[in-house]
Amino acid sequence: MKYYVESYGCTMNYGEGNSIAEKMRTLGHVPADSADDADIVVLNTCTVVDTTEKKMIERISELKKARKEVIVTGCMAKVQRSRISVRLPDSLIIPPDSYDSFSDAVSDKYKGTSSDRTVRGTGTNTDTRVSSIIPIAQGCLGDCTYCITKHARGRLISYPVREITERFRNALKNGCKEIQITAQDTACYGLDIGTTLPRLIEELLTVPGDHRIRIGMMNPEHLEGILDGLMEVMNDERVYRFVHVPVQSGSDRVLKRMNRRYDVAQFIEMTERMRSFHDDISISTDLISGFPGESEEDHRKSLELIRTVSPDTVNVTRFSSRPGTEAASMAGQVHGRVSKERSRQITETKSNEAKDRNEYLIGKVMRVLVTEEGKDGTMIARTNNYRPVIVPDDNELGTFLDVVITGCESTHLFGSVL
Repeated sequence: MKYYVESYGCTMNYGEGNSIAEKMRTLGHVPADSADDADIVVLNTCTVVDTTEKKMIERISELKKARKEVIVTGCMAKVQRSRISVRLPDSLIIPPDSYDSFSDAVSDKYKGTSSDRTVRGTGTNTDTRVSSIIPIAQGCLGDCTYCITKHARGRLISYPVREITERFRNALKNGCKEIQITAQDTACYGLDIGTTLPRLIEELLTVPGDHRIRIGMMNPEHLEGILDGLMEVMNDERVYRFVHVPVQSGSDRVLKRMNRRYDVAQFIEMTERMRSFHDDISISTDLISGFPGESEEDHRKSLELIRTVSPDTVNVTRFSSRPGTEAASMAGQVHGRVSKERSRQITETKSNEAKDRNEYLIGKVMRVLVTEEGKDGTMIARTNNYRPVIVPDDNELGTFLDVVITGCESTHLFGSVL
């Protein structure tokens, strides 16, 4: 049968979607170019916010109307199984903690040509694109009061270094130039198996080749313990000097209600330490606007934090009440209009800060890796600190180029190839 894997949400979900696609191929099914052309659609769901959940329900209805065979995976398959089964009563629903039995379940239902009982959650890499995503762990050690993902993914289970390294080698062998390692919290990788994220990166760096490693999101409370070692591995140009560290609020009072186990001063100190190691490091962070109980003063502190730290990227999310989380029933729910206006102010502030940081780079020469197709006859390349640079489309994917930065917006740079 022809299959198509349709993934939504975080980088982790897309990496797992690639592994699921390989398992379907191993079972003898044939990849389709689109869901329309497929007999089986694997819907790899996300439910991190309410709008995404509604999108998933709408997509389930569309696939049902199209009379597709549907296999539902991802976070929604774990935490909102009943919402799926009432709409797709005869479909397979396979949550992340059951991915080890994915092949057996699919083989039993669709009578595949082989049984792939040895493929773990990390999967087997068959990427032939420029970029490959490699999950390094399942779950996390956090207990944030707003997060539904912890209910879907559970506690930390780190994948063995040997398995990750094998996937890494295979990705490079298949022509990938950019490897994105991902997890719910990459900073806590290995704490359950006696190793650390920097040690994993050191092992990956023993694999020769001209490529780039991008390290995924890490929470401040676990980054602090490995920060020095992480900065040291970034001395190797094959590791992007880029960190994604969500602070979520500039108010200690709100951080406490979120059960984030650090304070604003610790976050600021970490950013200063990182920049003392690498003055060109790119820092990306996340902020939630309108968390229950957030006051105007709390919001003002978040704006102040952006001006103090001046991150290169700030991802802004309006608080979304998720079923089963503590925050859903907290007192002081903020009205949507207020949350939206606060989000707008955060976005405006972060855009001003990012534009200033980008303007400083105009005229500089940088080495970049072409990683994506852009819009209107352009390609997207990445600097050694993961800044996106727009270059002409006569440059091939996977090519390293030397460019001079000729202009910028708040979100990206423009480069002229030397």
